[in-house]
Amino acid sequence: MAASQAASMRPLIAVCQMTCTHDLDENFRIAKSMLQQAKERNAKMVFLPECFDFVGRTREENISLAMEENGDYINRYKQSAKEFGLWLSLGGFHHLDPENLRKPYNTHLIIDDQGSVRGRYQKLHLFDLDIPGKVRLMESEFSSAGHEMVRPVKTPVGVVAMSICYDLRYSELALWNRRKGAQILTYPSAFTVNTGLAHWESLLRARAIETQCYVVAAAQTGRHNDKRFSYGHAMVIDPWGAIIAQCSENVGMCFAEISLDYLNEVRTTQPVFKHRRSDLYSVIANEKTPIGSEALSFGDHLISSEVIFYRSAHCFAFVNRSPVLPGHVLVSPVRKAVRLTDLTDEETADLFIVSKKIQAMIESHYNTTSSSVCVQDGPDAGRTVAHVHVHILPRKKDDFGGNPDKFYGELAEHDKPSAARKFRDVEDMNREAAIYRQLMDHVHVHILPRKKDDFGGNPDKFYGELAEHDKPSAARKFRDVEDMNREAAIYRQLMDV
Repeated sequence: MAASQAASMRPLIAVCQMTCTHDLDENFRIAKSMLQQAKERNAKMVFLPECFDFVGRTREENISLAMEENGDYINRYKQSAKEFGLWLSLGGFHHLDPENLRKPYNTHLIIDDQGSVRGRYQKLHLFDLDIPGKVRLMESEFSSAGHEMVRPVKTPVGVVAMSICYDLRYSELALWNRRKGAQILTYPSAFTVNTGLAHWESLLRARAIETQCYVVAAAQTGRHNDKRFSYGHAMVIDPWGAIIAQCSENVGMCFAEISLDYLNEVRTTQPVFKHRRSDLYSVIANEKTPIGSEALSFGDHLISSEVIFYRSAHCFAFVNRSPVLPGHVLVSPVRKAVRLTDLTDEETADLFIVSKKIQAMIESHYNTTSSSVCVQDGPDAGRTVAHVHVHILPRKKDDFGGNPDKFYGELAEHDKPSAARKFRDVEDMNREAAIYRQLMDHVHVHILPRKKDDFGGNPDKFYGELAEHDKPSAARKFRDVEDMNREAAIYRQLMDV
């Protein structure tokens, strides 16, 4: 009984070291045999390296073999997780996004023991190395960089943060993950031999020591093809910086126990995070979070989730019930703060980073190159809601009859209903928020080749067609995926010329 309790308090993890090739089926066969071994050793979670799916021989192969998350290959791992009752860290696969068919993402998944995805992270930092006569590995030629910070995931072995390979060199990401509750940092990798010999162990130990987290680094090793070799040396490092498990240079696995009691002891005896001078320096992150269904407080008002179109770690953006001009929106901190000076430095940074993103989206949508961005910080400045907020309005030359100074009077009166000014209909606000939500989710540029007789010679008809083009109807059906793939393949060839 005591031994069983001790094991549950120090769960066992398995860390894989592989030599993957372009043969996906063989790569999976080897990985599944490792999962079987991990199950026999009573491991709770298994960590696979970057490129566990395949290592391509050419840039074209890296792109052509890329797969969707819900495709057959990843489903095999989901089924295996359920079959063996294991949590899996799938440390980086070539993830084909239907909206970006040219270059896949490098995506790290955490899958639970029921086969469900619990975490998804797309590699932020791409490794581009071009040393003439020695090595050329340009990840940006066959992979797209991620765009979002992803919070750590709670698992049976601890709170696990997801990173991939080259992310290891960026301590800011590790520190951010620690602040978000991480107990285990992961760096599934395919390090080159040269950089591995020089930096692999040093960087991993540094990340463990500075964050006081366990560091788990599954790895690729050996010769993948004539052009690609990896360093290996998968390892686990404890929060004190000691290597507690390691592979050599062969395909195999290493095992380690995770003791959160020991982790807490290290953090208690060396409370470095309590001693950080956040009044002088900080890690500023732009973290987008789900809007959800919860209404948020804005002074004495409740803002429905339907009119919120963006939410970050500390702020939210919403449409205005009484806009001075079309596109007049507000950004406010989630925590109720009456004055700008009441915000923490982290909240202040987030407020204005989000405001810049919203401003860029609004200007693009309304086709303007100017904006009014302002804070009425106190009642004497015209503020009527006792909650910090930023006004963002797209501006054009002829606003207010060409008198730009009239803006200030309009702003002071805009939220006071009168015979001349009524608050907007809720459904109208919801529709506007839905448009902005789409724009903030995926900023994109439409590119269309045009000819003189398009739309029956009526070029203005284009705008109505564009507004309706992604809404299926009896007259308009979405295209077949194979047809889209064929078109993308043609464009890939043309872009490579």
